[in-house]
Amino acid sequence: MKIMATRKDAITRATLVLAGAAGLWAAWAQQQPRPALTMEKVTGNLWVIVGNGGNVAVLPTTEGVIVVDDKFALDAPDIVAKIKTISDKPIRYVLNTHHHGDHTGGNEAMLAAKAEIILSKNARANMVAGNQPGLPHLTFSDEQQVFLGGQQVVAKYLGRGHTNGDAVIYFPSERALHAGDLFVTTGAPLCDTANGGSIKEWEATIRNALQYDFDTVIPGHGAVSKRADLVKWAETLGTIRSRIQTACAAGVDGAAGRLDLKDLGMSGGSFLRSMPGMCKELVQ
Repeated sequence: MKIMATRKDAITRATLVLAGAAGLWAAWAQQQPRPALTMEKVTGNLWVIVGNGGNVAVLPTTEGVIVVDDKFALDAPDIVAKIKTISDKPIRYVLNTHHHGDHTGGNEAMLAAKAEIILSKNARANMVAGNQPGLPHLTFSDEQQVFLGGQQVVAKYLGRGHTNGDAVIYFPSERALHAGDLFVTTGAPLCDTANGGSIKEWEATIRNALQYDFDTVIPGHGAVSKRADLVKWAETLGTIRSRIQTACAAGVDGAAGRLDLKDLGMSGGSFLRSMPGMCKELVQ
């Protein structure tokens, strides 16, 4: 019993360190020279703004603009300026995929500009717990649909993964999906176990997302992708989960060193800092 208690205490301490590290990283990232933002057309009426934080989706309509995520606070003026090059209408809605500051940092500016911000109930609770600015007025538990200018956009909570509050955003008219950080093309996935993330349930959450009829996928970070890439991502998550479980079977200490993902093109970084929480979920 003492050994088990010691291991649980170690995991708890490491998880708290991870939560603190995530906050420090966000603060550090905002102090670095800001990479230029660029905007590209994704489909007939859908755009993406990339650089310095999470990918931002932009859907202009005849009655206003619907936006998904808004990067860091310092990016808000540039985001607004880029949107003005494709629409003279105001930003009416911002849908946050989850609570992390590189996706919600511009919320305060958007609220000040009279946009309505929407995100999942769990994600807002995470923002409150993290004392984050730009809290939305509207949340949802399962699904929220937005209708504007003849366009429909669906925000859907499909289960735990990157956090416990991730939503995917579906654009039916564009046959496109913004997956937030449930899907990234920039390396290993970060499972934020301090905020309810689940490496155990993540694959199933992605497979739930595949219920939608889409061709194009906007990841939270990285290059715009296709449906087949998201199918492959679900398989990759299953492989990662299995290897983590094997690495953790001998104990949380040294588990990161026993995990090899080089054949998947992934290594180290923030992913390994979440090993204690993932071990706790998979082994105990």
